[in-house]
Parts: sequence; structure tokens; C-alpha cells
Amino acid sequence: MSTSGDDDERHLGRDLSGAVVLFHQAIAARLGLSAGDLKTLELIAVDGPFSASELARRTGLTPAGVTSVIARLAAGGYVVRETDPGDRRRAIVRAADRDHPELADAFAGLGQALGGVIAEYDEAERAAIVSYLRRLIDILREQTIRLGSG
Repeated sequence: MSTSGDDDERHLGRDLSGAVVLFHQAIAARLGLSAGDLKTLELIAVDGPFSASELARRTGLTPAGVTSVIARLAAGGYVVRETDPGDRRRAIVRAADRDHPELADAFAGLGQALGGVIAEYDEAERAAIVSYLRRLIDILREQTIRLGSG
């Protein structure tokens, strides 16, 4: 028989996902972007540069969808398209060399708040939480690629 606690645990993933998406949508709206555009920009800034085809694979977007995202990010000055030095027929996309104080401010506040929460746990609990979150991230990335491939 299901208990209220079981129901709460079953909905944690959905609730977390919703809160994360809405947080990123609020930040993106301040920049005139969509949440998907913002997360693609973050992917490029952290793990890039990428070719359009690799970016499509990593995001699960279609080639046409990635082209549209790149165009919006380039128009806003967030990314730069350059010729791939290894294959002059191909372009690569990298994050533009500019600061985004509105992004830094939003994420600084989140980081401080989350730091306060994690400080409430002992070292073993923090290690378990970090391990869980890293595994969750890996699974989500794998599933994104799987969905984009099929």
C-alpha cells in the first residue's frame, strides 16, 4: 500500500525538474532567450567549442533546431561561429569572450543558497548527495543523447 511519503518520493524527480526548468526560464527571460537556448549556451561555454552536429547530438535537438539556437545565440552576441581549423569546410561554435553579469548574479545567489543547505549535512551525507547527483546527471545526459538519436 502506498503511503504519503512514497507519493512524495515518487514525485521528487518531477518536482526537481520543474523547479530547475522554471529557474532557468526566469534567468533566460531576463536575457531574451529560452531556457533551452540558455542551457545550450552553458553547454557550449563549459564543454565547447562544438560543431553543429556534435551540439545536436549533445542536446538532442535536430540539426535544424541547433541551427536556429546557434543563430539566436550568435545574434545576441553569446556565441561566435568560426571555421574549424581541422576541417575548413566545417564551422565550430564557441562561447563569445564577454561577461554576463546578469547570469553571474543569478547563479551566485543560487550557489549561496545551495551552499547553506549542503552545509547542514555531515561529510558522509554530502558525499552520498554528490554521488547521487553526479549519477543523476550522467543518466540525464545519456537519456538526452538517446532521445536525440531515435
